[in-house]
Amino acid sequence: MQFVVAFLKKLPILPIALFIGGLVLGLLIGWVIAPVEFKDATPFYLRADLQEDYLRMAIDSFRINQNPNLAVQRWQGLGVAAQNAYTNIQNNPGDQDPAVIQAYGQLITDILSSGGGQPVTEPATNSSLLRTALIGIGVILVLGVAAAGGLYLFRLFGKRGSGEVTAVMQASEISRSAAKTNFEDMGLAPPITQTMTTYVLGDDLYDESFSIDTGAGEFLGEYGVGVSEIIGVGEPKKVTALEVWLFDKNDIKTATKVLMSRHAFADPGIRSRLEPKGELVVVEPQAQVLLETATLQLLATIVDIEYGKGPLPDNSYFERVTLELAIWPRQG
Repeated sequence: MQFVVAFLKKLPILPIALFIGGLVLGLLIGWVIAPVEFKDATPFYLRADLQEDYLRMAIDSFRINQNPNLAVQRWQGLGVAAQNAYTNIQNNPGDQDPAVIQAYGQLITDILSSGGGQPVTEPATNSSLLRTALIGIGVILVLGVAAAGGLYLFRLFGKRGSGEVTAVMQASEISRSAAKTNFEDMGLAPPITQTMTTYVLGDDLYDESFSIDTGAGEFLGEYGVGVSEIIGVGEPKKVTALEVWLFDKNDIKTATKVLMSRHAFADPGIRSRLEPKGELVVVEPQAQVLLETATLQLLATIVDIEYGKGPLPDNSYFERVTLELAIWPRQG
């Protein structure tokens, strides 16, 4: 039950919301905005056997009422299917007079060869163009949602059997069990939002992001943490640095700091690659990192850290890192 609750808390809200929105939009397009309906359609849309029946009736009508304009109009109503239907009738006249069939075909040939008409094609109406555009948008939304949902499920369950606990499941349980800091007991104002997040070795797609909203639902920005640098080769990936970021809707820059392993922090090559991303900070238990933007500030606390054991240098990659991310409005 605890795992179910933790899983529900980490559901990707945005992809689910997009899926529901796309479903509603598709129903509106299909049933309200541009429902598919046939009105004043030409015989071109009939089955091949019914097209032939239609042309037979047109020939019978021509035998009685030899109106050339009406004969050509009915021929053109079949579009590119007219010639094939006429050839079938010629080969199998049935109870129709072959002479009338021949006369009808000759009339059509004479008029069309003299430029008196062209086969009719269905014009694209504004409503059909709108429907096509909306369907295209709906398909893109559905594919985007499916990709996001599939990526999340792959990250959650990986390639493992249904009975094995994945790295993401372990991380979710660790984050749920970690005690959050009571800032009010420390004489500080309660944060706008406060989140525990954990990276566990094996979660190669680790990339968490969270929305910042006021109690009234006003969007203020976003914050998150993800993999910044790996070391060595092979699977699972050995993460040697994490990237914490803070986006403020009132600021043109996103604040970023890089949390590095002790080995990476001391390595000039790794430092030179990561310096453009933001201030470099070595990860230490209970260390705190402050990020500030125009109207927000984020306090990241390293709650727990454990380095991996393996053939790589000591303290070079993380086995586990738990962070507490708390957001406040920036004063002054």
